[in-house]
Amino acid sequence: MRTKLLYDKDPRTVAAVFDTDDEAADGLVSAAREHALHAASVTGIGGFRSAVLGYFDPHAREYRRIPVDEQVEVLSLTGDVALGEDGQPMVHAHVVVGLADGTTRGGHLLEGRVRPTLEVVFHESPGHLQRRHDPTTGLPLLRL
Repeated sequence: MRTKLLYDKDPRTVAAVFDTDDEAADGLVSAAREHALHAASVTGIGGFRSAVLGYFDPHAREYRRIPVDEQVEVLSLTGDVALGEDGQPMVHAHVVVGLADGTTRGGHLLEGRVRPTLEVVFHESPGHLQRRHDPTTGLPLLRL
């Protein structure tokens, strides 16, 4: 994965381009940390050779894993960056992927193995966002 600061005024814009076999979920966090993004929106398109999406089950308080073991188009990747309780950037991203037959699958991005590329843009927000553990859901939710 390569990153580049596209606009260095406040708020900044950062691009990340992933190569074949890069892992997308971890790479998004790495890019946010590399550029010290404390609050940002994230958008992207590209392709995965395989992915694991997640559906949050509120009763079990965990993500159900949805494996996608085939080449797919990343039709939409959207999300945000906020600081976790440890002060480090966290990325919360969802994806919609298109299968060869034109059907789609979507959910929380847990894992994504890139092929051939994934193009992502981070648009920094002027303020800082924070995530805090919510005891009701067990999730790190945004606190304003």
